[in-house]
Amino acid sequence: MLRQVIASVAAERQRGRAYQPKFSTRHTLFSWLGGLVAIALLGILTTLSGHLLVAAPLGASTVLLFGNPRSPLAQPRNVLLGNLVGAVVSVLAVSWLGVAPLVMGLAVGLTIGISQRLRCLHPPAGAVALLGVLLHAHWGYVIFPILVGSLVLCLVALVFARITHEPYPQHWL
Repeated sequence: MLRQVIASVAAERQRGRAYQPKFSTRHTLFSWLGGLVAIALLGILTTLSGHLLVAAPLGASTVLLFGNPRSPLAQPRNVLLGNLVGAVVSVLAVSWLGVAPLVMGLAVGLTIGISQRLRCLHPPAGAVALLGVLLHAHWGYVIFPILVGSLVLCLVALVFARITHEPYPQHWL
């Protein structure tokens, strides 16, 4: 019995190792540096401009942009439009329905569905929608921090791709 359990665990571990991506040391270092620069730049721009550009979902976008830039979910279309959909949905949900727990779920669900239909799915956009409801977001939330922050992240990712000779983006539209 114990041998069967051990064999089963070993087989599952092998399956997981084969499925999960492996990253080179070079890629890991550039991912770390890119994430550091991107989020620090958002913080610096927030301080200099007086406009909030830092939001937790943008940290998640940064993970995709620098951790796995070849992912379809990390392309500029997905980052910009996906986050924008999440922000707009949250503002509309708050203005029409308030901030009840059901509204939070509705905003996230609608963001997923609309993003899928528009072919701009970006997982952090669900967090953009949820955060928007939690913050009782108004239209300013769409611009600052979401749209401008997403633009800055994509620009930093583009610069990093040129420096590291990585093929980013895979496509624009």
